[in-house]
Amino acid sequence: MKSILLVEDETAIADTVAYALHAEGFGCTHVTTGGEARDAWQSGAFDLAILDVGLPDIGGFALCRQLRAMREAPVIFLTAQNDEADRILGLEIGADDYVTKPFSPRELVARVRVVLRRGGQGASTLAAVAPVSAQVFNHDATGLCIRYRGVLLDLTRYEYGVLAALLQRPGAVLSRAQLMDRVWADALDSSDRTVDTHIKTVRAKLREVDPAHDPIRTHRGLGYSLVS
Repeated sequence: MKSILLVEDETAIADTVAYALHAEGFGCTHVTTGGEARDAWQSGAFDLAILDVGLPDIGGFALCRQLRAMREAPVIFLTAQNDEADRILGLEIGADDYVTKPFSPRELVARVRVVLRRGGQGASTLAAVAPVSAQVFNHDATGLCIRYRGVLLDLTRYEYGVLAALLQRPGAVLSRAQLMDRVWADALDSSDRTVDTHIKTVRAKLREVDPAHDPIRTHRGLGYSLVS
């Protein structure tokens, strides 16, 4: 049985999530604060953590860093904030997925299964591939800008979001739905074709810097990945 640490201060949300996890055969330990989460993380062998971003004693992003400093495991963020910068920040610090409230508990459990199946693509994976990616990309998450082979890319808001999401998980295939959820969550009239269009324009800007290489790989019927 896979064991999940659920850190959520809203009892009603936590109860529905815990029920859904138990119904699908997962073990679930629920705590309401960052302090309780740190204690539980130290004493228990959890396979994945679900962290609310807006905890009463510490931000979820800071808590993620603290938990990862103790032991690596996949992390999924829960948040009521529907802001692109927050989603990108969450991905940048090594989150494996990001779910915006309100959400379906069954969908969250499905995302848990996907993250566990691929073994987590967060901070530990990034640590392994960062030296390779650093040779061609330099991502300044604070300044929201990306350099490719030393050249600052002139990216639109959504082009930056797409490339930043791919840079977060070099080698991992992100589906169009995943990219839509991370980059276009606030654009309800967007479609999967929007992802394809922005991948095309990002590729064009990368080719202006290095015409001989295309670091973005298309996986037909699946999505896109960044060659690591």
